[in-house]
Amino acid sequence: MLFNKKITVAAVLLMGLWVSTSAQEYRLPDSHAAEHRNLIAEQSNINDKIKVEDTKQFLDDLLNDEEAEPEIDIYTEGWDSKRVNPYVNAVVPDTKDIDVTNFSMPHPGYVTSDYGYRRRFRRQHKGIDIKAHIGDTIRSAFNGKIRLTNYERRGYGYYVIIRHENGLETVYGHLSKFLVTEDQYVKAGDPIALAGNTGRSFGAHLHFETRYMGIPINPAAIFDFPNQTTHTDIYTFDINTYKNARNYSAASNRKYMAKYREENKAKFEAAAKTTAKGNGKTYRIRRGDSLSKIATRNGVTVKQLCRLNGLKTTSKLQIGQVIRLR
Repeated sequence: MLFNKKITVAAVLLMGLWVSTSAQEYRLPDSHAAEHRNLIAEQSNINDKIKVEDTKQFLDDLLNDEEAEPEIDIYTEGWDSKRVNPYVNAVVPDTKDIDVTNFSMPHPGYVTSDYGYRRRFRRQHKGIDIKAHIGDTIRSAFNGKIRLTNYERRGYGYYVIIRHENGLETVYGHLSKFLVTEDQYVKAGDPIALAGNTGRSFGAHLHFETRYMGIPINPAAIFDFPNQTTHTDIYTFDINTYKNARNYSAASNRKYMAKYREENKAKFEAAAKTTAKGNGKTYRIRRGDSLSKIATRNGVTVKQLCRLNGLKTTSKLQIGQVIRLR
């Protein structure tokens, strides 16, 4: 009995000690508490760092694939115009840097007629003529969208206009067939048409123009045709010098012409045979020819020949010159 009492007293004492211990309040040292308060105070509100606009920009950048079509805003001004120059009242800057790194030569032919004033026709030639055979593939010079496919009997014939991401527009004239449709997106080097001899043309070739806000730049200011590349990665448009070529060499063009003709010898021989036999559509001037003789032999009138070829009844014919009959 005495033993049980001792156990009971001990148990009570232990329980009292546990209650007293558990009731004590444990606290961090003052120095630790101060560091904790400072740490919380230095934390910025995350709402001050993340804005809705920033999140949207991040998502836009994340989803922006370089292969995707460009923003539509460059395809607005004058987009529905049927004019070669749709920028009628636009304010053109004095200078503008244009990125031409992602390019393709429209056709590998040599230059047959330069940019500039043509005394024979008393008008400005606003592009460069590049040798091509009927049916040759014509390619887009840069990434962009087809603005216009059209036909002009007394000028470009069948032609395509492309508006490019870099701000340029390019024109491809005297075509025989379209390979694209309006509003179609194309990349540099994509086939867009086949070369031809339509419109005011005296033999198969490509008429190629480069324009900035409607102003016809000399293509030789951008492209080095004999070397089939661009002069620089960035072309700087200058309102005072856009008509000038850059490092253009007639000798280099003749050298490239010889190389091109040798590499395409079969095409040139086939074209010569076709012209010699007469295809009913064109005729190569020979010694002693006159408009009246040519008209009589081919069942057309002198008036028709003049209209199709931009000639006058008093125009002097050049031996070897090719004229249209129909």
